[in-house]
Amino acid sequence: MSNDDPRRIETLLAIMARLRDAETGCPWDLEQTFETIAPYTIEEAYEVADAIQRGDLGQLKDELGDLLFQVVFHAQMASEAKTFSFEDVVSSICKKMIRRHPHVFGDAKVKTAEAQTVAWDEHKRRERAAKGGRVMDDVPLPLPALTRALKIQKRAASAGFDWKEAAPIFEKLTEEVGELNEAIAQGAPREKLTDELGDILFVVANLARHLGVDPEEALRGTNVKFVRRFAFIEDTVLASGRAMADASLQEMEAAWDEAKRREKEK
Repeated sequence: MSNDDPRRIETLLAIMARLRDAETGCPWDLEQTFETIAPYTIEEAYEVADAIQRGDLGQLKDELGDLLFQVVFHAQMASEAKTFSFEDVVSSICKKMIRRHPHVFGDAKVKTAEAQTVAWDEHKRRERAAKGGRVMDDVPLPLPALTRALKIQKRAASAGFDWKEAAPIFEKLTEEVGELNEAIAQGAPREKLTDELGDILFVVANLARHLGVDPEEALRGTNVKFVRRFAFIEDTVLASGRAMADASLQEMEAAWDEAKRREKEK
């Protein structure tokens, strides 16, 4: 195997088969199943997104390799179970891309990216209908909750169940916040509070959709911003020769405001 070209997908497939060899393979790889590998697949996808967000193309190359390995891992296990092969995976995606891009591989006309998004969703809708599926079928359960909420709402909108503008959503948000406040005032159990808070988050996701904002992207940005500002608080406190536990909330809030002020001046 040392003479195999590492640039060829066949080399990677051979490595994966070797790792899963019943007699000479790796004990850890041999113990894995679709279920145990799935979390790693999701993790690798997030690491790809992280490298993109940081603009680290060198890291992106490595992370894409890790993600490709996950695809190969699942395909190898499926091949062992005689259900499908890596070649079947490639064939499936090739056929799907050709089918859903008739303006590239056929005679259809699509002039803008927005029009292609509409056409893509229509192709998916027709495919679901051909299989006898319902509107909400195949929205993946393991998706991050905000992302899944967005997809669910898009599906509902495609069926005509949607507000025409963002304004009514603010009213709905106020209504849901009021219901949470009422539940808190009544000493409602955790399950009720969880339900009401979930309603608020769902409405926020809907508002984001109407504003053309990805709620996951928005929250990731806010997370980064919070970490950056909190680091400024830490630096400020430590520069005074004290530990964070010795700083008052008022001091930390003042440092927070200073961090915001400095960001606005940049």
